[in-house]
Amino acid sequence: MKNKKIKIICTLGPSTLNKKFLKFAKKNNVNLLRLNMSHLSEKNLIKSIKFIKKNCTIPICIDTEGAQIRTKVKKEKFIKSGKILIINDIQKNFHLYPEYISERIKLNDLLDIGFNNLKVKVIKKKGSKIICKVISSGKLENNKGVHVVNRKIKIDYLTQKDLKAIETGKKYKIRNFALSFTNSVKDVLDFNRLLPSQSKIFKIETLNACNDFHKIIKYADNFLIDRGDLSKDVKVENIPIFQRKLFKMKQIG
Repeated sequence: MKNKKIKIICTLGPSTLNKKFLKFAKKNNVNLLRLNMSHLSEKNLIKSIKFIKKNCTIPICIDTEGAQIRTKVKKEKFIKSGKILIINDIQKNFHLYPEYISERIKLNDLLDIGFNNLKVKVIKKKGSKIICKVISSGKLENNKGVHVVNRKIKIDYLTQKDLKAIETGKKYKIRNFALSFTNSVKDVLDFNRLLPSQSKIFKIETLNACNDFHKIIKYADNFLIDRGDLSKDVKVENIPIFQRKLFKMKQIG
C-alpha cells in the first residue's frame, strides 16, 4: 500500500489496549495510535506508552485535553427540567475541571452539559458554590464536555495534565501530538513553540477555529475536524458545509 492516501488514526482505550488489538491494527495498516488525555491519567499514560512500544511499532500520538470544560461527577443521574443543580456542592458530587474554571463562570451563564440534552442556567453564586436551574432535562455524567452558550469564556489552551503528558511524551520520544480545541492562531504558535520538531495535529472543533482557519493554515499542516464537539458551536446540518469550506481553504492555502 505504498500509494495509500488514506491515513488511519486509531484511538486506544481499555478494551483495545492489548496485544491482540495491536496485532490487528498493524495487519490493517493503522498509521497512528491515539492516546486521549481526556480519559487517561498521567500514570496510565506511561503504562500505555511502554506497553505499545513493547508490543508494536505503530507510532503513538498523544492527544491533549485542550481548552475544554469537563464535568467531574461521582454519582451520575438524570435531572428533570426545573430542578436545582449545585456545582461544587457540599458532598463534592459535582465540580468542573479545570478547577479554576468555576471562578470564571458568571451569573446568568447558560451551560450545555454533555450530549444528553442537559442545559442549566446559573442563578446564584455563593462562595465556591454555583447554583443552577435546569432548563432542559438530561443526564449528568462524568467527564463530559461543558459548553458556555451565551458568551466566550477564557480557558487555558493546555491543562497542567497536558503539560506533564507532553514532557512524558518527549521523555519516551513520542513524535506525534494533537492539540484539542484549537481556538486561535496564538494557540497554534504556542503549541509549535512547545513542540518545535514534533509532528502536530490541530483539532478543529470550535467556531473560533473555523472562523480563523484561513490564518491558522499558515502555521500548521495537519488538521482533524471533530464533528461531535463542533456540533456544540455549529448546527449539525451545517457541519458538512463547514467541512467543505475548510477543505477548500486548505487546498488553496
